[in-house]
Amino acid sequence: MNQSFLPFALPEIGEEEIAEVVSALRSGWVTTGPKTKQFEADFAEFLGGGVEAIAVNSATAGLHLGLEALGIEPGDEVITTTHTFTATAEIIRYLGADPVFVDVDAKTLCIDVAAVAAAITPRTKAIIPVHFGGRAADMDALLAVARKHGLRVMEDAAHALPTTCSGKLVGTLDSDVTVFSFYANKTITTGEGGMLVTRNPEVAKRARVMRLHGINRDAFDRFTAKAPSWHYEVVAPGFKYNMTDIAASMGIHQLRKANAFQQKRAQIAALYDAAFADLPIICPPQSAKGDVHSWHLYVIQLDDSVTVGRDQFIERLYAQGIGCSVHYIPLHLQPYWRDTYKLTPDMFPVSQRIYERTLSLPIYTLMTETVVARVVAAVKEALR
Repeated sequence: MNQSFLPFALPEIGEEEIAEVVSALRSGWVTTGPKTKQFEADFAEFLGGGVEAIAVNSATAGLHLGLEALGIEPGDEVITTTHTFTATAEIIRYLGADPVFVDVDAKTLCIDVAAVAAAITPRTKAIIPVHFGGRAADMDALLAVARKHGLRVMEDAAHALPTTCSGKLVGTLDSDVTVFSFYANKTITTGEGGMLVTRNPEVAKRARVMRLHGINRDAFDRFTAKAPSWHYEVVAPGFKYNMTDIAASMGIHQLRKANAFQQKRAQIAALYDAAFADLPIICPPQSAKGDVHSWHLYVIQLDDSVTVGRDQFIERLYAQGIGCSVHYIPLHLQPYWRDTYKLTPDMFPVSQRIYERTLSLPIYTLMTETVVARVVAAVKEALR
């Protein structure tokens, strides 16, 4: 390896984020407080559409809170895709419900709407689509299926800021809940963190209470009141899912850069698309016409004519100092889900094939055109 290693992902943290974090530290208020409230207000304003935003310490926490607020109970079924990270499904089990896994659409790599419709049973209560890689799922069709059967919809939008669907920002569609991730490699980051978004005031109220131990008053409200306000009530067995002001301080400024970050990622994706056009590589699906792709991931598939296997291909890239990843090892191959629900690869032929032939290349805002060219050259070398 004659060049420095290029990591798969790196966040872009500016002096503004650093100064805001220092401000939080100096204020003495480092847990959930004024900066978290500002981040929530800014996020709701960024999306528009009359939504409420509730900051949490991870997207997993947000998904759990959202599904709990929608009333999912033991014995219920929730339909989701096998081609996702385990968090999408594990929160269903947190509530004692059962995930029902379906395949993805080969053209979009997002949940197959026809498969969703075929999987509905009398026990089905909700659907969790995943906007894979930053491309929106077919939400118009999915919401139509949900309305027909009286099902709730919670969008896993961990990859999807700022993604649009039918001209609307994900987070402002007609689903019940949308959850975003601000993990270190996402399109904006707070280190760890997430945001639950909803227009339903009852869902928002429940999520806020359950976010912090089921207490009916936020610590910030209790500790900043002018009159004595030590009294609180525990109204439910809640969780510890609140975001800190330190994390929110980063989010305030990352959010202001979200559109610029998306444009840079789109430029990198376009460079890759052009460079790979004549190679035996299937490039990632584009957004529907007129919509925005967040380009959280750039996922390539090796064509059948490529004789080298995917795993060896990744090894060749690593040998040239290029970090990459695989999104995802489908849940039907993971021991817990496979064994608990008796899942086999032939039940999910599209996801299985994608998994066997796919890998994710670096795509992040700190990459220069020179760095992109280095990745392209490494891919071409790995194909030889």
